[in-house]
Amino acid sequence: MKRIVMLSPGDHVSGTGALARWISITGTGLTERSRRLVLVLCPRMEAVIMAWLLIFGAAATIRILFALTPIRGVIDFAEIFLPYSLATLAPVAGYRIAMAAFPGGMLPGQPGFRLALYGRWRKLTPADARAHPAFGPFGFMASLLIGMLLNVAIRSFEFLLAVPALNHHAPEWGTTIFHMMALDVIAMNFLYGVCFVMALRSIPLFPRMLVFAWTMDVALQLAIASNVAASAELPGSVAVAMEGLLRGNVTKVMISAAVWLPYLLLSDRVNVTYRSRVQP
Repeated sequence: MKRIVMLSPGDHVSGTGALARWISITGTGLTERSRRLVLVLCPRMEAVIMAWLLIFGAAATIRILFALTPIRGVIDFAEIFLPYSLATLAPVAGYRIAMAAFPGGMLPGQPGFRLALYGRWRKLTPADARAHPAFGPFGFMASLLIGMLLNVAIRSFEFLLAVPALNHHAPEWGTTIFHMMALDVIAMNFLYGVCFVMALRSIPLFPRMLVFAWTMDVALQLAIASNVAASAELPGSVAVAMEGLLRGNVTKVMISAAVWLPYLLLSDRVNVTYRSRVQP
């Protein structure tokens, strides 16, 4: 007969016999490791930010030095320098603004209306939710936290590698690609920086903010495709390459949503932490 065992407080799976016990023990260990990871990461975020500024800033500087278009004055330089600077600073700005907007130790109230309606739940006060063993961005939630940080780094370096530095001396289609892809990285780096803090600080609006970020990501890919397609004299080879890149970006967003959305809706941990409710 099947029974439910805990992967961690708040994450459940079905299992039988020895397999269920092994899953339970493994899940408990995962929760403790994730808890230590989050608690170690939090006070070291300033070091992470400094490392990001140095590493990505150095990589962007190299990209600027080897720009494919000539730099003959301040305007030429600014057209290339500003997008890279904003891409570098965007996740830091998102992180700092969100940290100031959602100070630690606060007990934020729940939204006035629910979007996650599936299941039967018993309401908790914010204080009771924080005292619950399933409260906190641990277990699988820690993986989502780390994933958001990695997403910032991955998409930023993809931009550096895939898109050459161009100013107005390049063809229209070239500058359109450069500016639109830079806008994509800047906007999404900022949003994922905000999402990271909201998840870390257990802010009730985090699940909605993450869904908004996914939606914005897809919308930006469609906007890039539309603007690039409308550019004059777009080479066919470039059009094919951009189609593959943008299709890949949309696919990654869809996979992320397919993997994490069910967890965000159904997980006991997510519901305790961000919705102050438990199953009766």
